[in-house]
Amino acid sequence: MGGFTEAVHERVREARAALSQALAAEDAYETAVAQDELDDALWVAQRHGIDVGADAADEG
Repeated sequence: MGGFTEAVHERVREARAALSQALAAEDAYETAVAQDELDDALWVAQRHGIDVGADAADEG
């Protein structure tokens, strides 16, 4: 996996983790920010043909 692809996977993993934490904390603002970041990261992945579906299993 190339460096860009790895970076996209990492960005998606981090965004999913941040969203999960914000939801658990019931923090509406942080949830919105994290959802926006995840949406953007997923858009980048899709735009470049990077499958990030397996990243959900990487979350602890």
